[in-house]
Amino acid sequence: MIDTLSSGEVNFLWWFMQGSIMEPDVRWSLRRSWGFCDRHTLAWLNVEAAFRHGYLHGPAVLYGDLMERAQAAFELAGPLVERRLAHHLRTRGTCNMCTLGLGPDSQGFTVGDRLQVGRDISQLRDFMDETRAFWRDTVCGACERNSSPIRCRAHLCAAIERGAAHWLDANRSQVLWIARHIRRYGESFVWEKRGSDTAQDRAALISAAGWCGGWRGLLSLYKDAP
Repeated sequence: MIDTLSSGEVNFLWWFMQGSIMEPDVRWSLRRSWGFCDRHTLAWLNVEAAFRHGYLHGPAVLYGDLMERAQAAFELAGPLVERRLAHHLRTRGTCNMCTLGLGPDSQGFTVGDRLQVGRDISQLRDFMDETRAFWRDTVCGACERNSSPIRCRAHLCAAIERGAAHWLDANRSQVLWIARHIRRYGESFVWEKRGSDTAQDRAALISAAGWCGGWRGLLSLYKDAP
């Protein structure tokens, strides 16, 4: 999937990582859609990792915010808690990049060396390899088509609607784990706490991205996607 990133996608993400991620309307759109779709989740992480040499501060901030929302949803109590949980986790907007018509055939002004850097998977692949022992068990069983009860956000909402509430405890524990560790990863970018992150904290970024947007794009780096 990465080698098919279009010049339009790389061009958008280049400017996105330069600061447009912090624009209020963009952040609100990302909150409503729980980030990007699975293709553009992978694209964003790859472009950030490639141009910033694995320094993934922007994604840590966004996914820290989204997982904080997820944790709050899982802490709901009272009647019809499963339905209320699904209501809070449901997507209320479309992927920002898809809305703009950005896809494998979109054209942009990023060409030459910059385009090749944006398509280079080595930095993100190294990051995922180094943390794989901790994020691997958080992969959604539905995305990977195996028997794991773990679900990404979208597949968990679908399971709740089908009445599969017996999965909630395992998924609640996982979401709390991701939220806790990505919070620590985000804090490690603060000067006073630099270098305090662990492999588990870094792995939580991959887990959070997969939980919010789905795992097929991320797994495609390993040719594991169905």
